[in-house]
Amino acid sequence: MLTVNEVLQLPVVQAGDPQVLCAEGLEAELRWVHVTESSENTELLLGRELVLTTLRNVHDVPGFITALRTAGASGVIIEDTTGSVPDVEDLGLPVIVLRRRTRFVAITEVIHQLLVAQQLEAVQFSRTVHEIYTELSLTEADEAHIVARTAGLLSAPVVLEDVRHRVLAHADAHLENWINRSKFVGYLEHTGRATGAENWLQTPVGAARRRWGRLIVPAELADDDRAALILERAGQALTIARLSGRDERELLYQTRTATLHELAAGHSYSEKELAIRTQALGLAPAPYYVPVVISTSAAASATETQLADRALQEELDQLADSLHLGILAGLLKPGYLSLLLPVRARELVDATLQGFTRRLAEQLTAPVAIGVGPEGPLGAAITGLEQAAQVAEIVPNLPTRARPYYRFADLRLRGVLSAMGSDARMRAFAHAELASLLNPVDEASLDLLELYLVHSGNKSALAKAGYLSRPTLYARLAKLEAKLGVVLDSAESRASLQVALLWYRMHG
Repeated sequence: MLTVNEVLQLPVVQAGDPQVLCAEGLEAELRWVHVTESSENTELLLGRELVLTTLRNVHDVPGFITALRTAGASGVIIEDTTGSVPDVEDLGLPVIVLRRRTRFVAITEVIHQLLVAQQLEAVQFSRTVHEIYTELSLTEADEAHIVARTAGLLSAPVVLEDVRHRVLAHADAHLENWINRSKFVGYLEHTGRATGAENWLQTPVGAARRRWGRLIVPAELADDDRAALILERAGQALTIARLSGRDERELLYQTRTATLHELAAGHSYSEKELAIRTQALGLAPAPYYVPVVISTSAAASATETQLADRALQEELDQLADSLHLGILAGLLKPGYLSLLLPVRARELVDATLQGFTRRLAEQLTAPVAIGVGPEGPLGAAITGLEQAAQVAEIVPNLPTRARPYYRFADLRLRGVLSAMGSDARMRAFAHAELASLLNPVDEASLDLLELYLVHSGNKSALAKAGYLSRPTLYARLAKLEAKLGVVLDSAESRASLQVALLWYRMHG
């Protein structure tokens, strides 16, 4: 908006040889220009006018100026070529005297043109912003796209956070220690700057009485009014996006998953950068982290797997809240949820895992398989999620499940064979050992071989487990030996067949 000081700098005003008698309030903004020659017309003012006068019918100049200030005027320009204006320095209103004769109509015309141009430009800006966010809503832009577009319009960083100060989306923002910083900036029910440690411009996001977050500009801005307009429209677009089908937790889960995938993709992030990104999503700072992968892949269909994954994420959040643990969980792939668990010391790893997995088992209605990778600093733990995922894939194939969670070392031979799933040499070995049972596939013989190996060649135990008479069992074993072309009583044969069959069952 146009200010009194900007009017003072106009050539048409400078031509009148202006002298500032009272400089207080020179930055006051103008709404319009009003010309009067009488102190009786002050009641016509609506506020924020610049008054032009020659004081022709004014007898009490200080009283007149005081009345103008009371009526809400922004300033006074007086044409006075005689120097007869009394001292008005302490009246609290900018007063400028023109010491040369000046056509007020020329000043009025220029100011009106500037004000109208500014108003038209403001209307056009508002219309443009409205069109941008309407298009984003109609094209169902996601939260990250809306936030990025907002940052571009503001030329400033923007952060979308939930009510617990976790970052749901951001653009160009400095997120170090974000949650702790944000906690000291109070929420507002309107667009503005809240009192607190950080003087951030913000707007609430979500329907009235159901606020689920806020949009923040954590930076200084040249024009708060325009920024507030953009921020409000962005908040409305985010609210519409949420009402159209995405809820707060779904956005949080998507952000966590995307972040974990990005960090695990092998980018050369420093430990500090990793900490900033993950702590902004709620991961508690700790010297050590345990990578955990939880498998729900026993679900029958893709829809059931998706529902099970969502339910597990909600259970994990509830459990973490109750245990006051700042975890970070995200979907590794359908049926597999990755988790970073903070621990204060290596000696507490097993105790933390046992307590966490025990409480999780109590909350869940369906069993899950839990794989654990090697604990370490944040970067190592993120890398360890891959090993934890391999363990979680193998656990459902174990003959017994006595442990609440498994590490790679707990899997022994199955773990080694799982890691060699894509090894061409291992595939060639397994298929060569079992060739006579695989071309074509003889499931009955494979099952008998598996049962024989499980009981370490003990025919009594095998006959009992298979509900077979001794003669029948001996006949079937002889036939099996003939097909395989090996002696089953040989320890080396059993070892080779055991390895080949385990690999085949896992990888085919």
